[in-house]
Amino acid sequence: MSFEPLVASIDLGTTSTRAILFNKLGQEVAKHQVEYSTSAQVGSRKDSPQIISSEGIAITVSDDLQVEVSEEPTLNFPKAGWVECRVESILANAIQCFAACLISLEKINITRDVPYKVTSIGVANMRETTIVWSQKTGKALYNGIVWSDTRTSAIVKRINLQYPAEKLESLRQINGLPISTYFSATKFQWLLENVPEVKDAYENGNGDLMFGTLDTWLIYNITSSKAFVTDVTNASRTAYMNLETIDYDDELLKFWNIDRKKIQLPKILSSSEVYGHFALPDLTSLGYTDLGLSKEAAEKLESVKGLPICGCLGDQSASLVGQLAVRKGSAKCTYGTGAFLLYNTGDQKLISRHGAVTTFGYWFPELDEKVDGKNSSKPQFALEGSIAVAGSCVQWLRDNLRLISKAQDVGPLASEVDNSGGVVFVPAFSGLFAPYWDSESRGTILGLTQYTSASHIARAALEGVCFQTRAILKAMINDAGASADFLDESSKITGQTPLSILAVDGGMSKSDEVMQIQSDILGPCVTVRRSPNAECTALGAAIAAGICSGLWTSLDDAVTQISKGNKLLVTKKDGSQVDNDFHATLSDDQRRVAWVLWERAVEKAKGWLSGIETH
Repeated sequence: MSFEPLVASIDLGTTSTRAILFNKLGQEVAKHQVEYSTSAQVGSRKDSPQIISSEGIAITVSDDLQVEVSEEPTLNFPKAGWVECRVESILANAIQCFAACLISLEKINITRDVPYKVTSIGVANMRETTIVWSQKTGKALYNGIVWSDTRTSAIVKRINLQYPAEKLESLRQINGLPISTYFSATKFQWLLENVPEVKDAYENGNGDLMFGTLDTWLIYNITSSKAFVTDVTNASRTAYMNLETIDYDDELLKFWNIDRKKIQLPKILSSSEVYGHFALPDLTSLGYTDLGLSKEAAEKLESVKGLPICGCLGDQSASLVGQLAVRKGSAKCTYGTGAFLLYNTGDQKLISRHGAVTTFGYWFPELDEKVDGKNSSKPQFALEGSIAVAGSCVQWLRDNLRLISKAQDVGPLASEVDNSGGVVFVPAFSGLFAPYWDSESRGTILGLTQYTSASHIARAALEGVCFQTRAILKAMINDAGASADFLDESSKITGQTPLSILAVDGGMSKSDEVMQIQSDILGPCVTVRRSPNAECTALGAAIAAGICSGLWTSLDDAVTQISKGNKLLVTKKDGSQVDNDFHATLSDDQRRVAWVLWERAVEKAKGWLSGIETH
């Protein structure tokens, strides 16, 4: 019997988990999402038909969206700056979402002459989130410590005081990363120092202790072979991996006091190969009893037993691929809880001199270089800049200041004024990430006068996210050897610019007002282009799996087919196209003055907690 192949993508996000079935055009055939319960929302969701996600997106409960209501929330905020996740719940959510998609698919197939069939599975996940568990019991020894958690600030400060800058720079040349609360190494160090169960398991030295990020945890639990693996895009965020050897580095492990005999680290593989085959996990053995799969759901999951899991990408790399920014010199920015900008540098590893992080974009080793270009089968690098606060700033305006009642109101409120009235908002709630890297900075609002209104503050908050995007992009372009003058004065630019299009996706990108502000801050030589596909992260993982399983014959084939699908998404009934491009309207002088004020405000915010003991 003939069938039309689909690829399933499981996307483990910061605030929700989703599963999506994609066809060859990159179109969604079936989808299901579970929005996490949080410790801040326990009991508040039961009678509410509308939920605001931490990305600042208003969502309504529907057939393909489930909102957790649990006395044991998936996302916890036990102390200021602490963010933890219940990893058993995330695993259960992934299974529920996949099962719901399979049930939907059966209903869809009733009306089709040629039925759909899922042929492979890809995984995308929030990176850096750190999990340790027992191989013997399979149980996590502590909640997952989420990427945005800042409890390790004291560890970062201790390291910076203990070691000379030259030593830390030599490590960055190996792994591409600064010492930061952001990456997994400091999180595991905290676990060793503060969680007796973890310390005891490590010191026992019997190899029972397992370390991983969310991709490893998921793949380990849903493969029949208990595959203990990670891909390069996730491994590069632990601070343990050598970017040249694509393996754990002895010098890095020694620096972090990691004894390989006392802990198991997952095998580092490419982003597109068979890691294992699907099998339904026994969640009750992990202490999770709330899954409640229906008989139909269990049967559907059993029917796909043995499906290859053959794609894996950290979420921002997945978004890079899903945005089709797969060629050297292309860039994307995802506005989620935070904002993440990646600049594709191809097979060239660039260690940033201006505050960006060196990471992997993807690695598809089976690509035919005769089709996809020279060195396309090699690991592809990217420069990355991360902004800790983006969509969560909108949430803060709504929940803490109560300037707006709904997240989507922030754009219209900010647009009531032409500018911020001299107000500058540095949203450093968790310190500043790239390109500043200052964990001791804190959120700062400057330039207030009696003229200042709620609209000015809202606009300044949005500009604060957009200014950081500009700062990161400027650093990356300098690192790539090009002049960033085009971000300062368009009149100086002649010929080809180092970047002409910034592809954007994520919650805040849905606002025309926010994207116009972003375009004005970047300048006239960069077009801000909103993706027509709202699920670029999940799509990227699907591309990784689909290339391996043969849904697409090459990366070029995937780009061609998905571009056709994207064109259909923006075509109106009358045949015209939706315009998702944004162009700057601000003058060079206005943009330059605004940038000077921004940099001045950042200097004021830096080091706010310097010399102060925090616990």
